[in-house]
Amino acid sequence: MSWIAFTVLAAFSQAWRNALQSQLSQSASVAGVTLARFLLAVPLAVIYLLCLYHYQNVPTLTINGSLIAYVLSASIMQIVATGLMVLLFKQNNYAVGAGLAKSEALMAAILGMALFGSALSLIGWIGVAIGAIAVLMLSGFSVKRFAPKTALLGIACGSAFALTSLWVREASLATGLPFLHSAAWVLLLVLFTQTVILSLFISLKERQTWQVLWQKRTLLSTISLTSFVGSVGWFSAMSLQHVAYVKTLGQIEVFFTMLIAVLWLKQPIKKSDNIGLLLIGIAAALVMLS
Repeated sequence: MSWIAFTVLAAFSQAWRNALQSQLSQSASVAGVTLARFLLAVPLAVIYLLCLYHYQNVPTLTINGSLIAYVLSASIMQIVATGLMVLLFKQNNYAVGAGLAKSEALMAAILGMALFGSALSLIGWIGVAIGAIAVLMLSGFSVKRFAPKTALLGIACGSAFALTSLWVREASLATGLPFLHSAAWVLLLVLFTQTVILSLFISLKERQTWQVLWQKRTLLSTISLTSFVGSVGWFSAMSLQHVAYVKTLGQIEVFFTMLIAVLWLKQPIKKSDNIGLLLIGIAAALVMLS
C-alpha cells in the first residue's frame, strides 16, 4: 500500500506549491511561474537519485526508444496542459472549465483503458466517478454557467494532464528498475527536459523573466522544493498503481488546500464545500479498497 503514502505526500506538497505559485504569478509570467516548478528541482532530483543508488545498488538505467518517447511526450504534454489551464483562467465561466480540468482521474481511467489496456474494478470506477462529481461541486460548477468553449478547454486540459500521468507511468515501467529508482530516473529526465524547453523559450521570448525570478529567488526555491517533493510522490505512486486510482486519491489535495486557505491565508470555508469534501473522502476510500 506504499502508493497511498506517496499519493498523500504528493497531494500535500502540491497544495503548498499551488499556494506559493499563486504568489509568484503576481509578478512573473506564466512561463516563469511554470519554470519555477522545475528549475531547482533538477539538482534535487540528481541528489535524490544518487542517494537511492547509495543505499540500494541496482543496475543503472538503460536508455531505449520507448523510454525516450514516453519522457518526451509526458514533458511536452504537461507544458501543453499548463497552457490550457492558463487559457481557462481567462474565461468568464472559469469555474466550469476548472471543474472539468479536474476530471484528470476520470480521463486517465478512460484513456488508460483505451490506449494501454488498463482495467479498473467496479468499485474503482465508482470511486473515480464520485471523485469527479466532488471536484465539480467544489469548483462551483453550475448548469446555468455552462459554456461549450470553456467546457471543451476544461476537458482538453484534464485529458492533457491525464496523458502526462499515463506516459509517466509507462516510462517508469519501461526502465525495468525497482519502482523507487524507476520513478527517480523518469522524474529527473522529465524535469530536465521541461527545464531546457522553458529556459530556451524564456531566453528567446521573455528575457526579463530571468530578472524577476532572481528577485523572487527565495519564493522560487520554495516552489521548486515543494514541487520536487510532490513529483517524487506522484511519480512513485504512479509506478506502483493505476493512474486513475492515484489521481482520485490525490483529490484530497482539495482538503489540504482548504486547510492552507484557513490557517495561512485566513479565508473561511463555505458550508457548501462540506458535501464535496465528504464525496472526496468516499472516493478516496473506494479506490483504496479496490
